[in-house]
Order: sequence, then structure tokens, then C-alpha cells
Amino acid sequence: MIWLTWRQFRAAATTVFAVLGVLAVLLALTGPGLADSYLADSYSDGIAACTAQGRGCSSFAERFFTEHEKAFLGVSAVALLLPAVIGLFWGAPLVARELEAGTHRLVWNQSITRARWLAVKLGLVGLAATTAAGVGTLAVTWWASPIDKTADGSYARISPLLFAARGVVPVGYAAFAFVLGVTAGLLVRRALPAMAVTLGVFVAVQIAMPLLVRPHLAAPVRSDLEISESNFQNVITPQGEGSPQVMLGTPQSEDWILSTHLVDASGTAVDAITLSPSGACGQRSDSTPPVFEECFTEINQLGYRQQVTYHPANRFWRLQWYETGIYGALSLTLAGLSLWCIRRRLS
Repeated sequence: MIWLTWRQFRAAATTVFAVLGVLAVLLALTGPGLADSYLADSYSDGIAACTAQGRGCSSFAERFFTEHEKAFLGVSAVALLLPAVIGLFWGAPLVARELEAGTHRLVWNQSITRARWLAVKLGLVGLAATTAAGVGTLAVTWWASPIDKTADGSYARISPLLFAARGVVPVGYAAFAFVLGVTAGLLVRRALPAMAVTLGVFVAVQIAMPLLVRPHLAAPVRSDLEISESNFQNVITPQGEGSPQVMLGTPQSEDWILSTHLVDASGTAVDAITLSPSGACGQRSDSTPPVFEECFTEINQLGYRQQVTYHPANRFWRLQWYETGIYGALSLTLAGLSLWCIRRRLS
């Protein structure tokens, strides 16, 4: 049964692992050079130099990330798409194709029980699926690690965009997508509709997880931040008479910001900070911007704060293991459902 499963699966497996092999070679060839550029850049002598000299590394980090952003997003997309590809092209057709063609009856007439037939497919191909996801994610994580260190905000490693392409969760995603595809194939019994069902359910779960589940896997941290360059967005100073308004954005950090809002000294939420035209934020000529340090001092003296709810960056691995466990439990549940269906409902 193992040999038969391998014969049926080897073409799909060879294709995916060949693509992963090419990707691994490309990353292995370019990764050391990327790491050297991060440590000893030709313009600023790298991150080590600016750290040793005690000067800020923000300009170096911004330029380094900008130069490698496209490649960074490209390899991250591979890690994001790989579990879905496994579910679509390995999981959904695995059983549905045989049910559609009727070849499963031939196997069942050779003293192979239904449960064993399905268990071997789930075990052998499922192991290949998790191995492929693990290898792909490991290669991408290793290659992108210098760029991850210079990213912040929406590209922080714990942010929803990159969280699903790093660490161990892609292995859980691949296991879930594969078993989801097998279950859909058993229920639908046709390959193409099963692929459509697999894609729809997988995408829905992937959207729901960071929005509804992941934020609550651990208690978020809430803090009040002073107004500074890290969360300042813009100051609007009307021409002629009028009060200047200070607008705030999302703080730039490696943390995962869940929500943010501005409050005044009494704790009441406000949309913007309205200040006196004669204050530090409003004193300027037509061509001279406000003195921001004095402007920030004025705002903080008036008691304005930005209330932020977030998950710290050091919770990355904690959330990774929690979410991987959830997907593992979902995969086992679907596997159990598939075994029950093939023994009780499928004829």
C-alpha cells in the first residue's frame, strides 16, 4: 500500500520538491552576500559600525530594507502560498481523484481495508507535506533574517503579514490544508470542486485567525505613550486665523499594534489635538515648520497621550506555538472525520 501510494503521488511530490530545491539553491547562493551587506555595508560599514560608534542606525536600516524589499516580499510570498498549494494539489485530489474514477474499489478488493487505505495516504503524503513546508519556511526564514531585523511597523516579524511566513506555523498550516483537502475530497467526491472548497475554507480560516483568534491567544499589553516622533504623523496649521491640529499615526515599532487611539488629560478619546495658535505647534512663518521638540513638549504638558494595545515582539514564539497547536488539533479532527466518513458513509 505504501508503494502504491508513492507511485500515485511521486509526480506531484517531485514537482513541488524540485521547485523548493531551486529556491533553496538560490537562497543559499544569495544569503551569505545579504548577511555581509547587513554587517558591513559599503556606504555605512553595516549595522555593527553604526552601533559601535553610538550613532543611530535608523537611516541605515531604512535604506537596507528599501533596497531589498522586493526580494524580501517575494520569498515571504513563497512561504505564505506553499501551504495553500499543498492543500490544493496534494490534498484535494488525493482521494477525490480515485473516488471520481472508481479505482478505490479495486484496492479495497485486494484485502486492503478502507481505514488502512486512507491512513497510509494521510500518513505518507501528510509527512511529505509538513516536510516541504518546514524546509521552505526554514530556508526563507534564514535568508530573510537580516532584512527582518531592519523591518518595523507592518513588516515586523510578529505582524500578521510576516507571522504566517516565519517560524513553525507554516508547518501547521500545511498539515491543516492537506487534511482539509482530503476531507473535502471525501465529502465532494470530485477533484475540481474539492479543490475549490479547500481553497475557500483555507482562505477563510487564514483570514479569521489573525483577526479573531491570534490576538486573544495571550493577554495584550496596554500602555499610554507620550507624543513623540515615533507616533507623530502631521500638524495642520491653517492659514490666517485658526488653531493648529496635530494628527497621530501608528507607533513605529517591532510590536504588533492591535489598536491605538488618542486621549486627552481626562482620558476622553479625541480625534486630533487642537492647540493654541500662539503655542509652539502654531508659531511659524509661511515657509517655516513648527519646532517639533517644543511642540511635543507642549502637547505632553497638556496631558494628551496615545493609548496603545499591542503584543510585544518577544511573544513571537509563544504565539507561534499556540497557533501551531490549534492547527495541529484541527488537522487531527479532520483526519478523524475522514476516517469516520470512509468507514461509515462511503460506499
